[in-house]
Amino acid sequence: MTTDTQASEQTDGFHLVIDALKLNDIDTIFALPGIPITDFLRISQAEGMKVISFRHEQHAGNAAAAAGFITGKPGICFTVSAPGFLNGLTALANATTNCFPMILVSGSSEREIVDLQQGDYEEMDQLAIAKPLCKAAFRVLHAEDIGVGIARAIRAAVSGRPGGVYLDLPAKLFAQGMDKEAGKRSLIKVVDPAPKQIPAPDAVQRAVDLLKSAKKPLVILGKGAAYAQADAEIRNFIEKSGIPYLPMSMAKGLLPDNHNQSASAARSYVLAEADVVMLVGARLNWLLSHGKGKTWGAEGSKSAGKQQFIQVDISPTEADSNVAIAAPVIGDIGSCISAFNQAMGAGWSKPPSDWTGAIAERKDKNLTKMAETLAKNPPVMNFHSALNVIRNTVKENPKAYLVNEGANALDFTRSIVDMYEPRRRLDVGTWGIMGIGMGFAVAAAVVTGEQVIAVEGDSAFGFSGMEVETICRYNLPVCIVVMNNNGIYKGTDVNPRGDAMAPTQFVKNARYDLMMEAFGGVGVTAKNPEELKKALDEAVASRKPTLINAMIDESAGTESGRITSLNPAAAKKK
Repeated sequence: MTTDTQASEQTDGFHLVIDALKLNDIDTIFALPGIPITDFLRISQAEGMKVISFRHEQHAGNAAAAAGFITGKPGICFTVSAPGFLNGLTALANATTNCFPMILVSGSSEREIVDLQQGDYEEMDQLAIAKPLCKAAFRVLHAEDIGVGIARAIRAAVSGRPGGVYLDLPAKLFAQGMDKEAGKRSLIKVVDPAPKQIPAPDAVQRAVDLLKSAKKPLVILGKGAAYAQADAEIRNFIEKSGIPYLPMSMAKGLLPDNHNQSASAARSYVLAEADVVMLVGARLNWLLSHGKGKTWGAEGSKSAGKQQFIQVDISPTEADSNVAIAAPVIGDIGSCISAFNQAMGAGWSKPPSDWTGAIAERKDKNLTKMAETLAKNPPVMNFHSALNVIRNTVKENPKAYLVNEGANALDFTRSIVDMYEPRRRLDVGTWGIMGIGMGFAVAAAVVTGEQVIAVEGDSAFGFSGMEVETICRYNLPVCIVVMNNNGIYKGTDVNPRGDAMAPTQFVKNARYDLMMEAFGGVGVTAKNPEELKKALDEAVASRKPTLINAMIDESAGTESGRITSLNPAAAKKK
């Protein structure tokens, strides 16, 4: 039988979501399959998307966040409904806190059942729960609105101060059909999703005048400066001004850590002594003692120091959040630093030599002391002797990505391992959150193809260790070094009752390397620097998934690392 009109070609929600992502140059999805997104992930892979499937949604979300930081495009994470959504929510909140562009997309139960609380499968009002924890949240109910929903999510994630966005897709949306041509017309290519925000000329001049008046100027580079990908402009500004700079941990490598203007080795001195401090993509949060207290040379913990602050940030509400900002400069970092370079003109006067000389003197003293410590080879490997090996490996492989988490493992690595390229250091960031390690490592390997070295405390590794299977499944060039000292902080704690292990103790001499071997990767136990170097060199040369179980002195480390003061039990002992 024939008809005068032929049925139009159809598409559906599955394909419209995929086509909308592709239209916006997004080609990678981090996810964990399950109802209602399993078929979506299968179809995505068949349509040419790169789908990286994890063992836990939190790590898939962390991978999406790290991908966003590295690329400047929103990383995409798909989860199932309710518990899966909640697992991804930690990563979404962390991405928002750290200003990483990420979109968490979760399938959800049907609205009419959820709204009447009739007890649907994994029933939960996910949109309401997500809203307080992310930059924006949207729900799409109809296939013809998928293009708008994804466009809004992308723009919200990357515009202004980047952050996490939640996108709710109820299960029945995926199967909704519509005319293919109409569906194609409904999709949106987001134009200029993160437009430049040019700083006001008078704000730039005010800041330049303040820098000119400074006797002891200092620049602090935050991870926002690294995310901005304005590397050449920032380096030009630092070198043209001659001002000493201090990189926060994820800004390390914007300029090489061995740059002569780096003040990292004299951090305590420059923070307390500087008279004008220029913050570039850095916030005066707890990582900088909120701009107050002894860190800044003030007498009381709640008192501000003598410093005057310039703050370069894309968000005007960040200024004055802890102390007065004398010269706020609001705009995107690339535009702001470009404006500074122009406003400085020719013949800029470098900082006084007594300031730079005093910094150099302290740097030399501290670096000499550090070199002596790193050169020691104690009978039982400690953080310093182990990290000296990693320090040298990174120096030999400057394009490698360094992922780092833990307490002592984080603190020691930050101060010992130098970085030479921008955005190559990925760590716990603003929240100091544990569990980012394997997600960040997978993301770095997937989106860049470069070697990844993940330095993990044994406690931190436990949060995401099962993802070694993911690393092996995709044959990623990731080498994990677990600093194994048998416990949280260290393995020497004792239960005074004697009827169980102490809360901070782990199984003695645990074989984390066998986990990697179980999934087909390379597992190695290293008991001294020579064994660690051999294993690390082989991992980098082979690019095979590798886990090195670095056995270190169980007494190495301190309670809570360098934030012991935040531990209430420790505070009581003062």
